[in-house]
Amino acid sequence: MEQNTVSLENYGASNIKVLKGLEAVRKRPGMYIGDTGHRGLHHLVYEVIDNSIDEAMAGHCDTINVTLTKNGTCIVSDNGRGIPTDMHPTEGMSAATVVLTVLHAGGKFDKDTYKVSGGLHGVGVSVVNALSSELKMTIYRNGEINEQDFKKGIPQEPLKIIGKTRKTGTTIEFAPDPGIFTETVTFEYEYLARRFKELAYLNPFITINFKDDRKNISETYHFEGGIAQYVTDLNKKQEVAKVFEFSSKIEDIEFDIALMYNDSYEEKIYSFVNNIRTPNGGTHEAGFRAALTRAISNYNTQNGAAKEKDIKISGEDTGEGLIAIVSARVPEPQFEGQTKGKLGNTYVRPLVQKQTYELLSKFFEENPIEAKAIVAKSLMAARGREAAKKARELTRRKDSMSVGTLPGKLADCQSKDASICELYLVEGDSAGGSAKMGRDRVFQAILPLKGKILNVEKSRLDKILKSDEIKNMITAMGCGVGDEYNEDKLRYHKIIIMTDADVDGSHIQTLLLTFFFRYFRDIIEKGYLYLAQPPLYRYKKGKKEIYFKDDRAMNDFLIDNGIESLEIEGFGHNDLVSYFRMVDHYRSSLEALERRYALIGLIRHFIENPDLIGLDIKEMYKKIEHFLNEIGNNILTKNITEDSIHIYVQTKGGMEELLINDELFGTPHFAEASYIYEKIQEWNIDFEDDVLNVLNNIIENAKKGAYIQRYKGLGEMNPEQLWETTMTPENRVLLQVNIEDVELAGDAFTLFMGDEVEPRRNYIQTHAKDVKHLDV
Repeated sequence: MEQNTVSLENYGASNIKVLKGLEAVRKRPGMYIGDTGHRGLHHLVYEVIDNSIDEAMAGHCDTINVTLTKNGTCIVSDNGRGIPTDMHPTEGMSAATVVLTVLHAGGKFDKDTYKVSGGLHGVGVSVVNALSSELKMTIYRNGEINEQDFKKGIPQEPLKIIGKTRKTGTTIEFAPDPGIFTETVTFEYEYLARRFKELAYLNPFITINFKDDRKNISETYHFEGGIAQYVTDLNKKQEVAKVFEFSSKIEDIEFDIALMYNDSYEEKIYSFVNNIRTPNGGTHEAGFRAALTRAISNYNTQNGAAKEKDIKISGEDTGEGLIAIVSARVPEPQFEGQTKGKLGNTYVRPLVQKQTYELLSKFFEENPIEAKAIVAKSLMAARGREAAKKARELTRRKDSMSVGTLPGKLADCQSKDASICELYLVEGDSAGGSAKMGRDRVFQAILPLKGKILNVEKSRLDKILKSDEIKNMITAMGCGVGDEYNEDKLRYHKIIIMTDADVDGSHIQTLLLTFFFRYFRDIIEKGYLYLAQPPLYRYKKGKKEIYFKDDRAMNDFLIDNGIESLEIEGFGHNDLVSYFRMVDHYRSSLEALERRYALIGLIRHFIENPDLIGLDIKEMYKKIEHFLNEIGNNILTKNITEDSIHIYVQTKGGMEELLINDELFGTPHFAEASYIYEKIQEWNIDFEDDVLNVLNNIIENAKKGAYIQRYKGLGEMNPEQLWETTMTPENRVLLQVNIEDVELAGDAFTLFMGDEVEPRRNYIQTHAKDVKHLDV
């Protein structure tokens, strides 16, 4: 990659260009980071690390360290040149302070400083500062260590020199403001790790060290093979054609492309501009797609078998089984939306298309075996597409000859206004019959589904269209499928999946979600797909009859009703209800820990006596031994190291084993239980009995004289019950299905619904102990 940079001596305050304004960021954060939920939170980290990546792309940085701390902050440090610390010529403060406090201030507006860059066009780090409750900037430059603290974007003091150093670079530590990110301020390790790995693939000259102090884990990402290695690592299927990689520069655009084919039906194209992922593609990706389709089609015309030369190969066909990375570097990229979902520079497409077509054509000529394999794959996809088209036409002809064009099992609604119409996809004829009898015929349609539908993850569309259940759904929705999909013809703007609350119902639900994700993603993205939440429990006492959707809802009710006999001076009924709901939450956290670890009594002892965790390891062991002896357990063997205690204990239930170390104390369930217990203690309520036993007595008191039914299937409800609990808009609970991250969702469907068994087995073995509800 060619570089056009300025040296350390020439990179100074005058290179920092200022465009004004920061106050609007806190007022409208969504304009700058997309949203204030999970995605926006992690976007803050991306913006900080993007600055370090820009230094690396300019040739001044090769190591980036990211740390998630136990107190909830994120630290990003690099060994770049360090942000300039001298006074800015027009702002009256240090250039570093300008970068942190002024919107649109940075070296990216100066073409001599960074030829290309990611980041939010210079607003990135200032936006992070504005949306952080606290931020600390440390700069190593010119032999000095400079430091400055900020709160909610406001400097607490001028930039100051705190010491001498021989190194260079910048360190940013920040804590997201919980007043902005009300949903969560907890960083997710796996979510960030995926982005860091991505950056390491795209920039093979850098090393990213990622550490999570909360879980005591760390990883290093450095991939010498670059995007070719990225493509290879993405492949989980049998290879059809080897990886082909090339780089090119035309005018002021540079791009790298790597691609390969496997024997799957799925397409994976990941495109980037200046290291920023463009999930919605754009002109660079469009140019690649057009060039690939043209190169494959031309090769087939010139070198294919006589009977196949006239087959028209489309872009859809060339995408089947394709894995590709398209990474472009554009000096002044224009994106659709502030979060850069799609590249809009029109001149990029023809440049990428021309160069890619020439390089692919040359590759095909020099590698005829690979070329023929790719063409054969595309021809097979083309034949499948044609077969699917004929199947759709045949279905339409059959429908036109029948009495009505809708499937026979569909009980349609009377209204033709799609905006108010609802289609229930119901598991089984029995539940379907109850739903038909209990529904509101004006706007609710019912389509019963027989058994489990075809797993579309393992089949091409032509085979899928042979399934009667799937054909019935497509016909009922009326919008067509594949290249015939037309949203305007969709007959219902609420499609509700209603299955039993058991393992078979969950499987059917998953099969249907796979079907919609792979072939009707637009329906999900428009917010038209829902999951019904039929009740899990029915509570009947005298004439009172109530339904509950889950254990938590039922326990809340039981606590509210069972607490009547309990009187504590200074605490009213509502206070005690709040208190014991918190105790119930504590019990649930302990149960989650018990599924993963043995000796839950000892773990609870640590939670309720946190001072034990800070003891010397030998002193800790004495306390553990004393506690276990008190409850009648004997330690059979022990292994004590500098930072852990490994014990085997004889209990009434048999022998149990526990490794006591920082990993145990750092697990999220332990942290959650400790936090809740701390909140419980703030109430200062003492009982003679254990508080969990008191809770059990309260719940048992509420159950006296009551009949509690746990539903296993929708068919156990009569039409009136189904209407009252699950179908009437006044009472029902619907979960709207949405896609937060298309790539993660696609990987999840591939993992759980694909035909590769080993990755699924590994996942189950790794996460088996996290299961909360096991239906066997």
